[in-house]
Order: sequence, then C-alpha cells, then structure tokens
Amino acid sequence: MKKDDCIFCKIANGIIPANALYEDDTVKVIFDVGPASEGHVLILPKEHFDSIYMLDDETAAHIFKVAVKVAKALQKALPLEGLNVVQNNGKMAGQTVFHFHMHLIPRYQGDTVNIGWKPGEITPEQIDALKEKVAAEL
Repeated sequence: MKKDDCIFCKIANGIIPANALYEDDTVKVIFDVGPASEGHVLILPKEHFDSIYMLDDETAAHIFKVAVKVAKALQKALPLEGLNVVQNNGKMAGQTVFHFHMHLIPRYQGDTVNIGWKPGEITPEQIDALKEKVAAEL
C-alpha cells in the first residue's frame, strides 16, 4: 500500500523520477541526492512501511538480498575500501523520512563519513536480565 503524502512512496513507484540503479516488483534502488560518499544508494520498498517494526518477513528478506547484490556491484565498480549498511528507525535514531529505507554507503580512505559510538559498559548480569526480557518477546 502506498501513502499519498510519502516522498519515498512516490519515488519508489515512479511518480517522482529518480536516478534508479536497480528496480524489481518489490524495491527501487536510487542514488542518494545528498550522498555521504560517492556511490551512496538507498533501497526503497515500493510498499509503505514507516519503519523496520512494520516490515513483513518476506519484504525484509528481499530487501537484504537486494542489498547484497547491490553491495557486490558497488564493490566491483568503485574503488571503495569498505561499506556501511545503515537503517534508522525513529527520530531518536536519526530517521528523517518515515518510509523504511536502507542506506548502502561506500567508504573510502580519508572520507568524512562519521558512523560510530562510544562503547559503553555492561555486566554479565545486566546482559542476562536483558536477554530474558527480550527473549520473552521473540
């Protein structure tokens, strides 16, 4: 289902033109118009999902298969030295367009891409408590 006011629904479904790299019945892969690095692409499902929490298993699996296919093509075509797969969910996580999308960001020596965090600390007991709480929901 498409959402009438969603820019990524319009792009993924051809209502707004985009520089598509790859397309099938489920997704469209486009070059990011504000790239973090050369070759930065977005994988957009054609169906609207606000975030990862709404994705069905079949669509999620297909998106990741396409991510692998496109990542291999980027690796062969560009002199990249690494690749980040980024997917943000919710405003706190940096999501700015509330249509699920996955970024493939090629990495190059000396680039200015900044993805990371300061490692925290956790005890084995805290991990056990978290594991019990989350596993109950699986």
